[in-house]
Amino acid sequence: MKKNLFLPAAAILLFAACQNDKNHQATETDQRTVFFDTAGMDSTVKPGDNFFLYANGKWMKNAKIPQTETGWGSFYTLYNDNLKNLRTILENAAKSNVAKGSNEQKVGDFYASGMDSLTIEKLGVMPVKPLLAKIDGIKNDEDLINFVSEGFKNGQGDLFGFGVDPDDKMSSKNVLIFTQTGLNLPERSYYLDQDDKAKKIRSEYLKYITKVFSLAGDSAQASTYADHILKLETMLAKSHSTPVELRDPQKNYNKLAVADFQKQIPNINFNTVLKNLGASTDSIIVRQPKYYQTLSALIKSQPIESWKEKLKFDALNNAANALTKAFRTAKFEFFSKTLYGQLAQTERWKTMVNNTDNNLGDLLGQLYAEQYFKPEAKKRMLELVNNLQKVYEERIKKVDWMSAETKKKAIEKLNAFIKKIGYPDQWKKYDDVEISRSTYFANLQSARKHSYKEMMAKLGKTVDKTEWFMTPPTVNAYYNPAYNEIVFPAGILQFPFFAFNADDAINYGAIGAVIGHEMTHGFDDQGRQYDAAGNLKEWWTKEDAAKFKTKADKVVALYNKFTLLDNQHVNGALTLGENLADIGGLNIAYDAFKLTDQAKSDKKIDGFTPDQRFFLGFAQVWRMKTRDESMRVRIKTDPHSPEMFRVNGTVYNMEAFYKAFNIPTTAKMYLAPENRLGVW
Repeated sequence: MKKNLFLPAAAILLFAACQNDKNHQATETDQRTVFFDTAGMDSTVKPGDNFFLYANGKWMKNAKIPQTETGWGSFYTLYNDNLKNLRTILENAAKSNVAKGSNEQKVGDFYASGMDSLTIEKLGVMPVKPLLAKIDGIKNDEDLINFVSEGFKNGQGDLFGFGVDPDDKMSSKNVLIFTQTGLNLPERSYYLDQDDKAKKIRSEYLKYITKVFSLAGDSAQASTYADHILKLETMLAKSHSTPVELRDPQKNYNKLAVADFQKQIPNINFNTVLKNLGASTDSIIVRQPKYYQTLSALIKSQPIESWKEKLKFDALNNAANALTKAFRTAKFEFFSKTLYGQLAQTERWKTMVNNTDNNLGDLLGQLYAEQYFKPEAKKRMLELVNNLQKVYEERIKKVDWMSAETKKKAIEKLNAFIKKIGYPDQWKKYDDVEISRSTYFANLQSARKHSYKEMMAKLGKTVDKTEWFMTPPTVNAYYNPAYNEIVFPAGILQFPFFAFNADDAINYGAIGAVIGHEMTHGFDDQGRQYDAAGNLKEWWTKEDAAKFKTKADKVVALYNKFTLLDNQHVNGALTLGENLADIGGLNIAYDAFKLTDQAKSDKKIDGFTPDQRFFLGFAQVWRMKTRDESMRVRIKTDPHSPEMFRVNGTVYNMEAFYKAFNIPTTAKMYLAPENRLGVW
């Protein structure tokens, strides 16, 4: 669960959500029934043989994934409950007679415009026609570069991936950062692998491209266009870094003078690009220079008509979900069904709730926080964060492999964490966003123009570390290395992660592990390379860094052994940061739990000791079923391990777990003490 320089992945967490009703006082029986699911356990599996299935086996056997989902479990149910709450807010706003320009008017009319399917059908492909006409007007390479760079101001750019973010090595200043882009499939291997599954996906991709052009009224040459586009994207894919390579912050830090970068891309007038972007700067960071070098070469070597075909497809593909049902269905059939295994389209209201949150996040977030987030939850959460922070400090002091010099700096970084809980102290404004309930496509464009202008206004300015990168309803959390912050939106501060009436064992095993997880990201293989101020800087002694790598390499090797589906292996290098955070986070949460009154008691609940409930609570938080197609994408792209291994890979490396469940040395997953892994 990370953010910013290393993009956030969904926090995938599970168990039927329970609303935190502020007037509800749980009795002990009620507490047992609501907060811990004994019926979902499988007692035929021994805790030492597969703890994930022991805690979740019956649920895994019986749970059905809804046709509109790619997986199911606690994260999904909490996420869907949040959507229902947001829907109530939006439908009430859409019905109310409020002043134009108010938060309610903007979010209500935005939502209503997207629900107006009759108007959307009547417009057909017309909203995209002006953009397609501009592409038709491209005559040469110069026109091409102007088109793809000018469009960003209107939310329509292409071929350049960039953003304004802190300079990794000078984290107080915002700079322009360029990244690889240009592909529509999840990552490079989808273009380059030669196995049957990859070939099948590429075949379906060609059909989708053909369908999109046909829907736009250009069916005669559609299949030819598709061949050209796949060929072009495949050449771009060869220049892309792999998901594992993208995790190396040093390798992805290439600060260049604009004049020097221009020499690497002779066929792209980069000063023109910057002017079109509205960016005034003499230096930039290029995360993956090879992509731009390849793009420059291909612009000269490939026919201008092939580029125009790709630009048209990208324009139609990006707009598809805002166009007619035929476009939306075509996109669903390929991206959701073929790639991720989703069997039926998501209900339109859910799509529009998400789109409103994505485009007018702080406006909707204010309304959500007012109705669904209790101030006392923020206070309790801050107490938990502070408790775990103190425990983590003690753990750092006690590690036997780190020198006093590095320990001191590690503790300084830990104590410098910025803590954000619930929602921002200051809300963003959207005064320049024009919203009408009859123009959905135009509403999207207005919101995107605002977002771009807001981003570019930060270029060259001092970093504002009060800014949030998730909206309040988000069911997720993140650590941001450049800000050295841990962030917990209101959306995740609900059961199964956090509940006022749950016992401490459940809360510490759930939200405590999440807190510890985000804290540990500050000291995982990526986060440890950033200092207390958020700068990419070597602050470890050489010897300590070497010892860390030795320990981390063993974690990579352990997770590489885990397999699922048709013997596909977890990628231990890709998932290293999350695995370190899982192991470290649960250890920190356990130490904090042991300071509570419940942990000092032998009183059982549901027949389980406090320590057993701590580990079971953790395991049930990560209870999830995922469609095979979706899991295949995750194995290639997701820095998180599949849920079974997030649980088993963590608990079997903890001595407290073995004691809690009296695990014998003959257990299938028993690890001898000398073979147990972990850094923190």
